[in-house]
Amino acid sequence: MTAVWIIGAHGLLGSALHRALEGRVVRLFDPAERFCWHDEALLYAQLQAAIETFAGFADDSDSWQIYWAAGIGTMGSKQEELATETRTLSKMLGLIESEPRLMAKNGGFAFSSSAGAIYAGADDDIITEDTAVSPTTDYAREKLKQEALVTAFADKNVRIAALLARISTLYGPGQAKGKKQGLLAHIARCLVRNQPVHIYVPFDTIRDYISTDDAAFAISEAMGVLNGRHGAFIKIIASEQPVTIAEIISIFKRIARRRPSIVSSASKLSGLYTRRVQFRSITMPLGRQARKTSLLIGISQVMNAERLSFSRGGQ
Repeated sequence: MTAVWIIGAHGLLGSALHRALEGRVVRLFDPAERFCWHDEALLYAQLQAAIETFAGFADDSDSWQIYWAAGIGTMGSKQEELATETRTLSKMLGLIESEPRLMAKNGGFAFSSSAGAIYAGADDDIITEDTAVSPTTDYAREKLKQEALVTAFADKNVRIAALLARISTLYGPGQAKGKKQGLLAHIARCLVRNQPVHIYVPFDTIRDYISTDDAAFAISEAMGVLNGRHGAFIKIIASEQPVTIAEIISIFKRIARRRPSIVSSASKLSGLYTRRVQFRSITMPLGRQARKTSLLIGISQVMNAERLSFSRGGQ
């Protein structure tokens, strides 16, 4: 049996990973306290205590896996905030490496990052794992630094396999309101509250939206494929079903039975997003058929969650 720890288990991706893994033959670890991401000194102490506890938790397991689904940075984050995230990851990997009980077993480390950010400047019509990275923002460059840390960690330790999961645009019920991201959640909230929808990119902009549950399933499957292997492996996690912003608006109109009130304008973030993004994974075929949630069903789930939140007094 495998001991599993999802860092960021209460977030959009982390909660989906929890759902994907809880039905499998694994033991899920839950730290005693939530991490304080805005206080580095306290966070490091929490990480050290949690690693020690997790090592004890994994004593009776054949192997362990850690899923990094945490992070406070977005495309518009300041460099200082992004660097804090990188230092935290580095500290985490060092603490794992210094824990002999973990290093004596086969281990897996899944690191989630943004495919859209990492390949933002790529010219390929269809982006695969063979496409050269082309970051255009501090956020993307910091994500590549973080991937390099995970790669070095896996290369150095012969019993560790690392998955670098480069995910297309995630969406799902419960997306954090405080982060300046999540077009589908933004449209749903505005529709439910009869507010105008502000869109900062052209309507012919192409995106690849993948539901959090589909992404979590693919990541957990990929980790299973890597079981017993060594080194770092890159995999694009995407629906591989490109869609335009205009098509998304049409789906919302169909579900809500009225057209969203759209305000189209530019912002300082507009130039950070490419017009055309299509992904296809050509590495690490998964053991089971990938889940494919249609955008119609996925957006319906987001709308239902927003209606419920609003009925309970959500802002």
